[in-house]
Amino acid sequence: MSTPLTQLSEDELMFQQAIRDWAQKEIKPKVHDMDKNSKLDKDIISKAFELGLMGIEVPAQYGGSEASFTMAILAIEEIAKVDPAVSVFVDVQNTLVLNAITNFANDAMKEKYYPKLASEWVGSYALSEPASGSDAFALQCKAEDCGDHWKLNGTKLWITNGDEANFYIVFATIDPDAGYKGITGFLVEREFEGFTVGKKEDKLGIRASSTTELILEDCIVPKKNVLGEVGKGYKVAIETLNEGRIGIGAQMIGLAQGAFDNAMAHMLERKQFGKRIADFQGLQFQYAEVATRIEAARLMVYNAARLKDAGKPFVKEAAMAKLYSSQVAEYAASKCVEFHGGVGFTTEFPAEKFYRDAKIGSIYEGTTNMQLQTIAKLLVAERS
Repeated sequence: MSTPLTQLSEDELMFQQAIRDWAQKEIKPKVHDMDKNSKLDKDIISKAFELGLMGIEVPAQYGGSEASFTMAILAIEEIAKVDPAVSVFVDVQNTLVLNAITNFANDAMKEKYYPKLASEWVGSYALSEPASGSDAFALQCKAEDCGDHWKLNGTKLWITNGDEANFYIVFATIDPDAGYKGITGFLVEREFEGFTVGKKEDKLGIRASSTTELILEDCIVPKKNVLGEVGKGYKVAIETLNEGRIGIGAQMIGLAQGAFDNAMAHMLERKQFGKRIADFQGLQFQYAEVATRIEAARLMVYNAARLKDAGKPFVKEAAMAKLYSSQVAEYAASKCVEFHGGVGFTTEFPAEKFYRDAKIGSIYEGTTNMQLQTIAKLLVAERS
């Protein structure tokens, strides 16, 4: 697969290749066991920190890589070609947790948490609740002002990296009757009194990526750990998720490419009726279509990332990239199972895992319908 050279600089191409080599050499041999055991390998986690992948945009003075958002997107894509579960582990750390801190934390917070997150602490982003999914601000998790601290009570669900994390951005409401104007973001450490990681979900796909419940029972949070302003957490959540959607887009194009690369290798090797199955026109038309859709989705994701790095409006492009790349991932993964024939339905080949992993793309960080709604609103706004 050729990379669009007009889109990537020499440094970006070198970085991309380095992550590709690591993923192929060290992640690939462990994919099956991680999926089977529903757990990330500890050495993979350690190596991600060692390579600087858990603090890609963190300034060098705090121990980070001080690279661009686009670099983070490239890393997420390359890892997803081998294992989308490891990819989303890196994705949440960079596009949600660290972006929220970069954009909304004060200097004291950055001094305290940047070095930890860049070197050893896994971060998690806790917005969803039992009654709060697409209706993101229907939060029941309550924050009570207790003078010198906040007290949080409630339950969070479907929290990525929940099992591995040491640090959580938790959203709660100071006043349920205030709607979105009551939402506030809090920086919560795993060891805070009253904080517990609950059950871990048993999932269809991205099984090695932990998805957990968080339980807050009179959880004590220092006053200084409010992220942004009290009652302005909706702004933190919205702006961070806008960036996070580009990360999911990168995960999905990586997944699609990984499935396609494996399928092409199989079609070039497998022979039927005296010739390679890749040489049958019926299959040629199908895999040419898959390759074209992947390339289109990749350009959309890269474009959204470039706009974000340039400080230009990107929300519509991010929603479009997330929408389309998730559709392409499902389409490509399904086709690639078929390209393998019967063996594609077995766990001996990676096709079935890519197929299982693909489904989440149209659900988390904004469902397909929510992306369509966002795109429609912005299209109308542009013309009003």
